[in-house]
Amino acid sequence: MEADPAEPLDDAVAALPEPQRDLASFALPPEEQACFDRDQEPYTTVVDAHFHPRPFGGPAISTEELYEYFDRLGVRFVNYFGIGQVLELDSGCTYYLDCIGTAAKPSIKNDFVNGMEVAAHPNDNLHVTLSMTFIDLVNPDIVVELIELYDREYPGMFQWAGELNVMKQALLGNLHEPAGLKHIDDWAPFMALLHERAIPITLHSDLGNDENPTEFLYLMDYVLESYPDNDIVWAHMGLSRELTTMDPNQHVSIMSERLDSYPNLMLDISWDVLYDAYHQWGSVFLEFFNEYSDRILPGSDFVAAGYKSYGDYARELEITGRVHKFLDDDAFRNIALGANYFRLMDLDYHAPLICTPSELAM
Repeated sequence: MEADPAEPLDDAVAALPEPQRDLASFALPPEEQACFDRDQEPYTTVVDAHFHPRPFGGPAISTEELYEYFDRLGVRFVNYFGIGQVLELDSGCTYYLDCIGTAAKPSIKNDFVNGMEVAAHPNDNLHVTLSMTFIDLVNPDIVVELIELYDREYPGMFQWAGELNVMKQALLGNLHEPAGLKHIDDWAPFMALLHERAIPITLHSDLGNDENPTEFLYLMDYVLESYPDNDIVWAHMGLSRELTTMDPNQHVSIMSERLDSYPNLMLDISWDVLYDAYHQWGSVFLEFFNEYSDRILPGSDFVAAGYKSYGDYARELEITGRVHKFLDDDAFRNIALGANYFRLMDLDYHAPLICTPSELAM
């Protein structure tokens, strides 16, 4: 599908090759799929494992329009995350940082709308994973009861949990209460249920800030120590706009140590802050991604507020995917072509094999 000629696109987005693969192709065994030609096919991910189809408040892009975006960019698998903390309905706010002082509280609102939209708009060329984002990490007493409500209202539809905010400094101005150690202890009932159902959970937990880069690391460490059997995805590798000057070698060392110690931990590399603030890492990033390529999930972290357009999503998907261009073939297949995601979710889909020089010469 051609881009709207009235909508100017970034040069990098405009230069992306047309996607060549539909959803059905990923259902074939790897050896039965056409090999993936990295020079002729997009380097952007086929899996957006961190996507928000609704904003913090106000209108959203329609489901039909979002599906068009995915199709145009070759995204065949997407995690529908609600917003873990929704702004007060009467605030008139769309973005929390524009409304400091307005409360953002955990809610089932986003999840229920997402469930209704996905049920009403089936799509043969897109696999949507619905995620439970209502979970209040500070007041977890009724979480299991609410999951049972989801079971009744949307049987079998919600297969992920998160993005949930353990510590998100950017939300502190909106009355966000970070989870403490005692709160984390109290997660045990719902974490046991998630483990029983093999449901991954994505946690936003800031490492720290420029003044103290590891100020909040103890929180994620306690989560990992407390729930080593759960499939936990650490959103944005713990980075944020409050932490942009950390020594990259220190950061990679921290991530490597946790990945080595906790086999069920994965990292997501969503959000353009990773590129905007850390692209200068160069080989530090790449060596880490290549070494731990089976532990990383891609994602845009796009928030589909109604005032945004195809160009906004395409830009964020391209920026967060630029690193894919420089990955080795194994890492590219694991991350950009979805092998990690399919394995984590136990989906009957398969990443294509990368073309060999001899295949490209044919």
